[in-house]
Amino acid sequence: MDLPAWEPRRVVAMAADLPDGVTPPGTRGRILEAGLELFAESGFAGASIRQIAGMVGINSATLYAHYPSKGHVLAELVRIGHEEMWARLTEAAARTRDDSAARQLAALVRAHVLVHTDYPLLAVVTNGELHALDPELAAPSLRLRDECRHLLAEVLERGAKNGEFSVDDPLLAVTAIGGLGVQVAHWFGPALGRTREQVADQYARFALRIVNADQ
Repeated sequence: MDLPAWEPRRVVAMAADLPDGVTPPGTRGRILEAGLELFAESGFAGASIRQIAGMVGINSATLYAHYPSKGHVLAELVRIGHEEMWARLTEAAARTRDDSAARQLAALVRAHVLVHTDYPLLAVVTNGELHALDPELAAPSLRLRDECRHLLAEVLERGAKNGEFSVDDPLLAVTAIGGLGVQVAHWFGPALGRTREQVADQYARFALRIVNADQ
């Protein structure tokens, strides 16, 4: 099978966007945006407080007046990413509450993929740098991640019980479906020749195949 040639774009070529209404005003918000760009480019370990402060146009002491540590900057970004995911998944689940399990699963997967197309830098940092946080700082995001996973598991359980899905290993099915959209943030872009909706719809079909749902 011949595949079309395309060049995945670098994530850091994208704008360091955050969801509407979550960025604090003034210096505090600019610190988050600078941290997002640097963590996506260099990882948490490779970015320094001095670099973040320099991008904002302040010194390190001023930055510490807003965030006690580099870890607190990362924790805020990771929390924002998980809250946006949770908000979109719960909205998708509520909208399809009375639909079949297959339609609800497809809606959840679409929502998951679209978060990664809409906020690629935030998704990369949220998924890739959570491990760098101390347990206390990571705890709020880990709770949200568990709730998202539980929401997906409930849909799979409903579909299995009513005969819509045939799942040999529910745990692995949840894990596989939950990971489908994660890498989208790394490669989605105009060169692919597909819209965000087309990618989300195709990934929803992939998820339905994992649970052996009739399509």
